[in-house]
Amino acid sequence: MLGLAVLRFALPPPRASASFCTGAAAVTAAAAGDISLVDGSLRAVLRPEVDEADTVAAESAHRWRMVISYDGTKYKGWQYQPSPPTIQFFLEKALIHITKLDRKELCLVGAGRTDAGVHARGQVAHFTTPFAYHCLDSFHSAINGLLPPDIRVREISEASPEFHARTSSKSKIYHYKIYNGAVMDPFHNNYAYHSAHKLNPHAMQEAAKHFVGVHDFTSFANAVHNDRVRSPIKKISRFDVTEMDAIIQLEVEGTGFLYRQVRNMAALLIQVGKEGLPPGIVPKIIAAKDRKELAKVAFLAPPHGLYLMSVNYDKEILKPPEGSPPISFGRNHQISRCKLLFY
Repeated sequence: MLGLAVLRFALPPPRASASFCTGAAAVTAAAAGDISLVDGSLRAVLRPEVDEADTVAAESAHRWRMVISYDGTKYKGWQYQPSPPTIQFFLEKALIHITKLDRKELCLVGAGRTDAGVHARGQVAHFTTPFAYHCLDSFHSAINGLLPPDIRVREISEASPEFHARTSSKSKIYHYKIYNGAVMDPFHNNYAYHSAHKLNPHAMQEAAKHFVGVHDFTSFANAVHNDRVRSPIKKISRFDVTEMDAIIQLEVEGTGFLYRQVRNMAALLIQVGKEGLPPGIVPKIIAAKDRKELAKVAFLAPPHGLYLMSVNYDKEILKPPEGSPPISFGRNHQISRCKLLFY
């Protein structure tokens, strides 16, 4: 018989501000927080092992870095909101359940606010706890066990107090995928934009090189309905167009991007690829510094072809503090020996 899987990690000591049950029920509830995994295949019991080595004073916060992948098809983007649900909502829900902290204490921050329908291979986020973990593998397994199957934490590590997922980033890499065939492959339907019109990747590459450098990208930014004022001056270090059978992949790396900038750049390159516009249109649209000029020649590319592939940092800022637990890349499971009955 296969035994019940037990995940063990340290939980924080009770805080005066928290509300608790009374009597024996309180002790039982605090000692064993049952968690039902999303797929229903296993019920894991997380039992705290609290000692002086596992906990620290609340004022000495520990910061944790996560690398996250997700299929954005069903979600309203990254930014927190309960309905329709977002990636951040589900991550915070899992972290709150495991750590028993509220979202203000966790302070979960993502490196990029991907839009509804946009995917990620290497989104980065950080959160804080007033206590430490001596092992991250069980914690890692617990998070993924609580998340929907189309959201996965790939890596967890302790980070220095100076690390910030968004402001510490050196550059971001995005991909935009275009399926360039007469008939759309149904297996790419949610993961690539379909262009039945045969595109010219060489013309697209010629146009893409005009994006490289430091420019005012006002013409490629949609209006943002919030109080954040961002500089339209951005640096793009490279923009590559690669043909891979029926897929044309756009890969752009830059220090930062404006709201929907990558999708707007992809939309213009698609029009150039159709040979309806010359590659030299790019510097003219950039110089106009007016979103209306781009709207005259190209529509916004749909979100499902876009991927946040990676967020890059200086090696120094990624060094974990001294005495940190080993980085968790997930845990391999092994089948224990058992007796099989033969009939």
